[in-house]
Amino acid sequence: MSMEKIVTDICIIGAGPVGLFAVFEAGLLKMRCHLVDVLPQVGGQLSEIYPQKPIYDIPGFPVINAQELVDGLMEQIKPFNPTFSLGQRVDELEKLEDGSFIVKTFEDTEVHSKVVVIAGGLGCFEPRKPAIENLEQFEGKGVSYMVRNPELYRDKKLVLAGGGDSALDWTIFLADIASEVTLVHRGDSFRGAPDSAEKVVELAQQGRINLVLQSNITAISGNGRLKNVLVVDKNREQQTIAADYLIPLFGLTPKLGPIADWGLNIDKSAIEVNTIDYSTNIEGVFAIGDINTYPGKLKLILCGFHEAALMAQSAFKFVYPDLKLSFKYTTVYGVNTF
Repeated sequence: MSMEKIVTDICIIGAGPVGLFAVFEAGLLKMRCHLVDVLPQVGGQLSEIYPQKPIYDIPGFPVINAQELVDGLMEQIKPFNPTFSLGQRVDELEKLEDGSFIVKTFEDTEVHSKVVVIAGGLGCFEPRKPAIENLEQFEGKGVSYMVRNPELYRDKKLVLAGGGDSALDWTIFLADIASEVTLVHRGDSFRGAPDSAEKVVELAQQGRINLVLQSNITAISGNGRLKNVLVVDKNREQQTIAADYLIPLFGLTPKLGPIADWGLNIDKSAIEVNTIDYSTNIEGVFAIGDINTYPGKLKLILCGFHEAALMAQSAFKFVYPDLKLSFKYTTVYGVNTF
């Protein structure tokens, strides 16, 4: 395999929504971007895990489909002509004597840039699985850990498990698609957004979903495909729920992968940053989005957008050290002027 060498102003590791928006903020300041992502397409978790998931906290959109958000971000950055290396994991980060960087992937791609921005979401991730003895036996045969195509569940009996935002959001969304939706949660309150929790409770009160609290799924069964889910409550009382599909939504286990060996300050699998500009302890390297951590951190897409904007202001100093930054509102000059 021949080595590909790319020269750019900013190398962005991660092509999820925050990485894509960083291209926009950098483009306004006339900085070129190249993005590298281990996934074969842009969009990060939005495209890979839940492309049809509704998102409720993007300003100006009461609700927007995850893939629609990704498509909109791609349209937004089109004037800045970013380049991509997709399906490639970044393995090495080398800082040169002049302060610039070489980013190397396992596919022998080298990106030479003046700034590196890590926007890798949760890094490498895998779903957290419940402790059910024969769970893997039914994976792909009724058990999955994400919702790729909601139409798969139309007129089917569906059991979801979890108490976070994903479980709540999908319960609300799928209530209008599946013939029967049951949400099982081990607690009596939810970790997700209060508004979503309230909607789920209302759906249960209306008889549109089944809400099973303070309970755990202990076993599943079927003849080649999932047929039943066994649920046990806090009093050890059991009930068997007929199900065509089981979707445990217990979140993801983050793994930084090679990033953990780059000399960055790490706290619980997240990169520590300075909230002035989301810079790391390595000068010229920034971290934005879910992969970073700081006091008061909220893992929201809109917070990542804010971080991208402030990062770009500081990145300008590395790309154009002899120029004074004169930032104007986009309404003053318009994106198309670039």
